[in-house]
Amino acid sequence: MSGHSKFANIKHKKEKNDAAKGKIFTIIGREIAVAVKEGGPDPNNNFKLATVIAKAKANNMPNDTIERGIRKAAGDAGNVNYEYMTYEGYGPNGIAIIVDTLTDNKNRTAANVRSAFSKGQGNIGTPGCVSFMFDKKGQIIIDREECDKDADDLMMTALDAGAEDFNEEEDSFEVLTDPDGLENVRKALEEAGVPMLSAEVTMIPQNYVELTDETAVRNLQRILDMLEDDDDVQAVYHNWDE
Repeated sequence: MSGHSKFANIKHKKEKNDAAKGKIFTIIGREIAVAVKEGGPDPNNNFKLATVIAKAKANNMPNDTIERGIRKAAGDAGNVNYEYMTYEGYGPNGIAIIVDTLTDNKNRTAANVRSAFSKGQGNIGTPGCVSFMFDKKGQIIIDREECDKDADDLMMTALDAGAEDFNEEEDSFEVLTDPDGLENVRKALEEAGVPMLSAEVTMIPQNYVELTDETAVRNLQRILDMLEDDDDVQAVYHNWDE
């Protein structure tokens, strides 16, 4: 979901309430359905499905729920009509925002996304208007409290598996990979017994923008909250430095 910290899409709060967890599981369920339709039910031969499964496990989705979703998607593949749509635009004070959606009704989704931007004093832009300000990366977030490994050992495990970068914060570690290398690094960390808060392909801002005007902050938060509440929205990326 949307990045509300220096690390885009960090999941410190880990969707602890049931409603948020339900939204995450709904999002992943749709992604499983699309991945199975496009590449089949075997994750060994379907990289996209393997990536979604990694995301599901990082979000503590039970294995039987994942397997049931794959079986259902395989049986209903002909009926899956979700489409990925990406919207780009600006929030207050030029904050860059990217919205990834997965929808069975493009008109509904477009109207909802446009409404969110409008009500927060933002504007939808043309494709590519802000995405050049972000880098597409595989990102793994690890909660320091749940990880008993030394930071240096953790870094070496990640780098040896092909990670590009390793960052430390007070309450977390961030591992960055090439998007295609995410699954190899995730597997290596899983085999090493490292608990992960998230493991997914994401958009990392190249630079962050601070907001000091309280009205701008409120308006931006309104945009993000409305997008978060929309079932068609898969992910929101922005360069707001809170």
